[in-house]
Amino acid sequence: MVAAVVVVAAALVTGVLLAPKQQETTNAAATVTSAPPKPSSSAPRTSPQTSAPPKVPEASEFDAWASKTSQWLDVPLRAMVGYAKATTKLGKDVPGCHLSWVTLAAVGKVTTDHGRARGGQFGTTGVLDKPLGTIEVRDFYNKVVSTANAAGPMQLSPAIWGKYQASASGGKPDVQNIDDAALTTGRALCADGHDLSQGQVWWNSVSTLQPAPLFLHRTLATVNVYGTVGQGSAAPNAAVLSAVNFAIDKIGLPYIWGGNGTGGNDPGFDCSGLTTAAYASAGVKLMRTADTQFRSVPHVTDPQLGDLIFYGEPSTKIHHVGLYIGNQQMIDAPQTGQAVQVHSYRRDGDDYAGAGRPTQ
Repeated sequence: MVAAVVVVAAALVTGVLLAPKQQETTNAAATVTSAPPKPSSSAPRTSPQTSAPPKVPEASEFDAWASKTSQWLDVPLRAMVGYAKATTKLGKDVPGCHLSWVTLAAVGKVTTDHGRARGGQFGTTGVLDKPLGTIEVRDFYNKVVSTANAAGPMQLSPAIWGKYQASASGGKPDVQNIDDAALTTGRALCADGHDLSQGQVWWNSVSTLQPAPLFLHRTLATVNVYGTVGQGSAAPNAAVLSAVNFAIDKIGLPYIWGGNGTGGNDPGFDCSGLTTAAYASAGVKLMRTADTQFRSVPHVTDPQLGDLIFYGEPSTKIHHVGLYIGNQQMIDAPQTGQAVQVHSYRRDGDDYAGAGRPTQ
């Protein structure tokens, strides 16, 4: 039925300072900077750090896998089947591309919430009952960053659809059909001999769908989360997944010293403001600063999804914290002038102090 080896695409986003060495405060947010902060648009400079790839199982086990994984990740089952079918076909047609279902699913999540953006759902044939036109996305400064005239559950531009459209069933391609849209997306990503297991290639390929850093960082974060959960043998902790999804939704908001993300003059977050709000959304209360969080949660040796990542000097002061999302990466609010974004949680010369687990 459907069988494919799936490779987790992991781009290491560099070009940002890992941790601001400034003392945190819980005072009201500072004034928003005039220059729009944004996630880094730099392509990764290093090879991706890969982990054991999750697999789409053979036909005899596929139904159980698809049902389980779609429930764990809140992906409609019909969409999950579409992503897996496209992965299988392109795995045979262009095996050197190493396309992963998690990349297709991440694009579908970030663009339209798997076709549910306006209350639609997929029928048995994979066609949306409510055709989707362009889902407009604006950044913090109200600039439109979505693709003009995009359509369907994968929000494909007229140029991408016109060049790479394909039908999974052999009929006329339909941009509103998840099977055709996922296959077309995969064809675009795999074009020109792209090997998506390479971080910079993955980044550049996904950029052809939408170049906005907001889209790229949210997709990258979702890829890591989906890949991590997809490799698991048990359902993810609901509170952890809720906190991580909250943080992904906040990618693109500005770093504000003392920020709690409440809007108005407090539109963004500082580092611990983000982690506090993320876990508060899941009903888990954290202390407010990075230092007090470090001293109040159980410490762990190897970070897992949703763990807190700390920087500083344990004996004196912890000055920074991020939220681990798997595959050596985290979401954090880095420093003044930058936005909430994704990057590697380790770099040469950092002052990494360890990880902590808010939930057990």
